Amino acid sequence: MVRLQGIEIKKVEDFKYLGSTVQSNGECGKEVKKRVQAGWNGWRKVSGVMCDKRVSARMKGKVYKTVVRPAMLYGLETVALRKRQEAELEVAETKMLRFSLNEYIRGTAHVRCFGDKVREARLRWFGHVQRRDSEHIGRRMLRLELPGRRPRGRPKRRFMDVVKEDMKLVGVREEEAEDRVRWRQMICCGDP
Repeated sequence: MVRLQGIEIKKVEDFKYLGSTVQSNGECGKEVKKRVQAGWNGWRKVSGVMCDKRVSARMKGKVYKTVVRPAMLYGLETVALRKRQEAELEVAETKMLRFSLNEYIRGTAHVRCFGDKVREARLRWFGHVQRRDSEHIGRRMLRLELPGRRPRGRPKRRFMDVVKEDMKLVGVREEEAEDRVRWRQMICCGDP
């Protein structure tokens, strides 16, 4: 039990905050599973359109990008995904698109890779926080180093580690985030 302003609060392993699941150990496995489930729920709602042979592949792609993908992307811009978790999301997306189209999936529906969209959302959020003043709590939290030593073994992926990998892959630097319009152009990966 933890006491906060004289009230006892029960310690839990995970809880829901602003629609996202936060785990006490810092992992995001449950959140990824919930995002996949949310994607499938969205897909089921529009499966009448997505599986209709009379609807063009381009229209199916637009429906997918406006209904299913936002449900899967919700809250992932602040999560340090592992490669395995990113692959899990990618597999779910590919299955949904394969049910809808039996051809060359991404090119026909004009849908980019899910990992690219997660990277874009993460860098967009990072740029937003970087443009805040240096004393803003969100900006200070990005640079927070906890006291003490990290445990033995392979270190856990932190958010800033993932952002640095993303910036290296896209070819941008932190200083470039100050110019919002240019930053958005540089991190944009194509389709909406």
